[in-house]
Amino acid sequence: MVDKFVGTWKMTTSDNFDEYMKAIGVGFATRQVGNRTKPNLVVCVDEQGLICMKSQSTFKTTEIKFKLNEPFEETTADDRKTTTVMTVENGKLVQKQTWDGKESTIEREVSDGKLIAKCKMGDVVAVRTYVKEA
Repeated sequence: MVDKFVGTWKMTTSDNFDEYMKAIGVGFATRQVGNRTKPNLVVCVDEQGLICMKSQSTFKTTEIKFKLNEPFEETTADDRKTTTVMTVENGKLVQKQTWDGKESTIEREVSDGKLIAKCKMGDVVAVRTYVKEA
């Protein structure tokens, strides 16, 4: 189900990410760093069937482990404490984060050998594109 996402993905482009970070409430200084960072995304599945997603960069590394459809507590790269649920919808890995009465969604899909992550908050959408490392 998530097999096509497994691997190490290197970010190639990031569009409108500053606006997305503003929309979720990220401060100016953190946004400056976030806009310059091109993280690798590492996705794996462990022996217990837990899915692990790690975002690695020179600035910060964050990691979440989860089972599909089960809510868990997440501390995001910008230090928000969210209740997060990961689902698979129409072949996309969908991450719904809720905190302080707000909701953000990150949809990831693999298309033409690229992983496309759409970060949505209200009507703001950022698109980050990754290619798989050999």
